[in-house]
Amino acid sequence: MLITMFKTKPTSRFIYLSLTLLLLLALFTSILASDPITTENGDEEDSEEVVSKAQRIVLELNGDNTKRVIDKNEFVMVLGYAPWCPRSAELMPQFAEAANLLKELESPLLMTKLDADRYPKAASLLEIKGFPTLLLFINGTSQSYTGGFSAEDIVIWTKKKIGVPVIRINSVTEAEEVVKKYHTFVIGFFENFEGHDYEEFLKAAAADNELQFFEVSNIEVANVLFPQIKATNKFVGIVKSEPERYTAYEETTFEAEKLLQFLSYNKFPLVTKLTEINSASVYSSPIKLQVIAFAEDDEFDKIRQPLQDVARKFKSKILFIYIDITDENLAKPFLTMYGLEESKNTILIAFDSTFSSKFLLDSDLSPSNIDDFCSGLLHGTLAPYFKSQPIPDNGNATILSVVGKTFDDLVLNGPKNVLLEVFTPWCSNCETTTKQVEKLAKHFKGSDLIFARFDASANEHPKLQVDDYPTLLFYRAGDKSNPIKLSTKSSLKDLAGSINKNLKARDKVTKDEL
Repeated sequence: MLITMFKTKPTSRFIYLSLTLLLLLALFTSILASDPITTENGDEEDSEEVVSKAQRIVLELNGDNTKRVIDKNEFVMVLGYAPWCPRSAELMPQFAEAANLLKELESPLLMTKLDADRYPKAASLLEIKGFPTLLLFINGTSQSYTGGFSAEDIVIWTKKKIGVPVIRINSVTEAEEVVKKYHTFVIGFFENFEGHDYEEFLKAAAADNELQFFEVSNIEVANVLFPQIKATNKFVGIVKSEPERYTAYEETTFEAEKLLQFLSYNKFPLVTKLTEINSASVYSSPIKLQVIAFAEDDEFDKIRQPLQDVARKFKSKILFIYIDITDENLAKPFLTMYGLEESKNTILIAFDSTFSSKFLLDSDLSPSNIDDFCSGLLHGTLAPYFKSQPIPDNGNATILSVVGKTFDDLVLNGPKNVLLEVFTPWCSNCETTTKQVEKLAKHFKGSDLIFARFDASANEHPKLQVDDYPTLLFYRAGDKSNPIKLSTKSSLKDLAGSINKNLKARDKVTKDEL
C-alpha cells in the first residue's frame, strides 16, 4: 500500500520504521533517490528528462478542471503530490514511466496529477489527505492504490482494476515477447477456458495486486513461458528472472485462496534485495521467518551463491533478504535493534515474527554455518539474541553499570539486594531520577544494597521487560524473580522510606534527612 507520509508541510524530514518483527514489514518509509528509468537501448534517462516527460504525458489537474476531468472520464488515476515532498519527487518518475507504458498499450486510463499543496480545495474534493497519494477513479468512484511503487507495478495494478486481470496469449511470438518484457509473471494453462478451476484462477488474478497473469490453451505456447509443462488439462506456475526461475503450483485442488497463498510464498527471488520500491511488498510477506544479510555490494557477492543455495533449500519457509549496509535509511533501523549500528562488516541476522524473536549468526559466514543457522531458525533451536554493550569496568563505582551480558551476574544471581534504574538517553525525565538515585546511593552506602543502572536503548535481557522510562526496580535478595517497582514520581524521602521497608530487618538504615 502506498503510504501517505506527510499531512502538513514539514520543517524537517523523518524516517519511518515499520518492522514486522512485529516486523518488519509493515514498514518504515525512508527517503531514497528514485531508480533511474532505463530506455530500450540500455541508456539511463536523466531524471529531469523523465519528469519533463511526465509533464507532457500526465494531465495536470487544478482548481478548475479537477471535477470535470473525473466526471467526464471512465477511468482516471490521480497522483496527489506536493512539490516540497521528497517522497512525491521519488514517485513522480515511476508514475511518468507508467503513463508511458499505458499509453503504448492504448489503455483507456487517463493519468493525472494534482499539486495538492497549491490546490487544497481540489485535494479536499478528492479526499487527498497526505502526500503522495494515488487514487483510481472508475466512473467517479475512487479507490485507494494498493500496489507496488515501480512503474511496472502501477501498470499491472491499474490494468487489473479496469478489467484486464488476465491476458490471453495465443502464439509463440506473443509468448516470447512476454518473456522479454516481464520480470515476474504467472502462467495458467487450461485446455478450455471454462470450469471451476479456471474460474478460481480468474478470481486469484483479480485479487492479486502485484503480478501479471497470462492464460494459454496451446501446450507449445505454454512451454515458451514455462518449459517442460507436462501433458495436462490444467497448470499454474510462476516465472521469475532469477536463478530459481520456474516454480509450479503442485496442489491438485484449484482454489483462489490456495493459488494466492502459493504466489505469496514464491513470488520473491531466492534472495531479495530490499529497496524503497519493494519494501511494502517484502514487509507484507506471510513468511514469518526472515534471514537478512547486511553487507556492502562487493562483500555480498562473496556470500551470494552460498546464501542462494541455502535459500533454495528453505524455499517458501524462510524469506531471505539482502540490505546494503551502507544505506543508512534501510539498514540502520535494523542494526540499531541489535546494537550493531556502527558495524561495517557483513552481518547475518534472523527474525521469527510469530514470537517477535531475533537471532544473530556470530560465527564466520561459511556455507555450513549459514545452513546450520537457518536450520536452527526453522526448527526453533536457535538461542534468541539480546543486544548488549561491552562489559564495563565498574571499578569502585558507587552505582554499577549493568549491560545485557552482566544482568544475570550482577542483578539476578548476586546475593545482595539491588536497586536498578532503567533509563534511556533520550528520556526527558530520566535525569531527575538519576540525580535522586545518586543521592540514595550515597545515603545507603555500606548497606546490603547495590545500586545499578541499565541503559535500555543499548541493552536487552529476556527477564527485563520495561516499556516506561525511567523505571526503578527493587530486587530483594532471595526473591529476584519478583522485582518491586518503585514510583519515580515520589520524593527523595519517600523513596528512601520505600527502600528501607524492602530491606531485610538487619540491613535497615536509619532514615536520616536527605
